[in-house]
Amino acid sequence: MDINKINSINNNDYVKINKKENINNGNITDKVEISNAALEKSELDRIIEIVKSVPDVRADRVAEIKKKLEDPNYINDRVSATAEKIMESFNI
Repeated sequence: MDINKINSINNNDYVKINKKENINNGNITDKVEISNAALEKSELDRIIEIVKSVPDVRADRVAEIKKKLEDPNYINDRVSATAEKIMESFNI
């Protein structure tokens, strides 16, 4: 049984990368650049985390509505206003 060559490997397919170092007074310095897209993604992730940390229920609004519902005058006013709108819709 013979195994034939399927693909030939060409040494020109691989590019040698030469490492360049910035030398400043004998010290090697590194430089990092962050793309605008990465900065925007980071800001978006930060905003999403802030939004997730906010409670879904506004306790101050719930307390305000509970207080209104305990007042019989408020309920009567709301029922009357709703009844008037229903009658208006039927031209009564």
